Amino acid sequence: MSKVVRRSLALKKTMPKVEHNTPLRVNIPAGLANAKPPLGSQLGQRNINIANFCKDFNQRTQNIKEGIPLPCRVKVVKSDGTYELVIHNPPATYFLKQAAGIKKGRHIKEDVAGKITFKHLYEIACIKAQDPPLALLTLQQVCQMLVGIARSCGIEIVRTLDPEKHAEFMRQREEASKEFTRKLQEAKESKVLRGG
Repeated sequence: MSKVVRRSLALKKTMPKVEHNTPLRVNIPAGLANAKPPLGSQLGQRNINIANFCKDFNQRTQNIKEGIPLPCRVKVVKSDGTYELVIHNPPATYFLKQAAGIKKGRHIKEDVAGKITFKHLYEIACIKAQDPPLALLTLQQVCQMLVGIARSCGIEIVRTLDPEKHAEFMRQREEASKEFTRKLQEAKESKVLRGG
């Protein structure tokens, strides 16, 4: 055996094992945890049994609609792979988009993607205030935070929504979204043609 190999083996024995003290922060769709990357590799690095974790997560989220993104915090308690799993409510952007009836936020900076009322905002704030990271904030502060998130998504907050005007707005928004997607596709195709 060469000197280099012996030294590397000796060094490997003396190096301490990496311990992950910070919790793993990951968004997992409700009921759809599986061993595929990136989740599987992140859990494997922390010496967590991936199959047991997926089974535990899917069982704990079986009463939630499948596919809803859930922010999770996974902390390794012991080196044998035992862990603590904390599941938070869905992200604020998910609730805001659901309330506005949209799938994506705005396309350009000045674009209005959707509209919600103050009542929607208050109900979302009541739900998000239950999350442990927001436990020290007042309901007013959570509402202010949600106003900023809504603004960044392009969602306008109004006092009342007239159903007819809102339906017309959503129809125009859908047409504008299709037009934007078509122009984007044309730009990609022209770029491919120029490069080839």
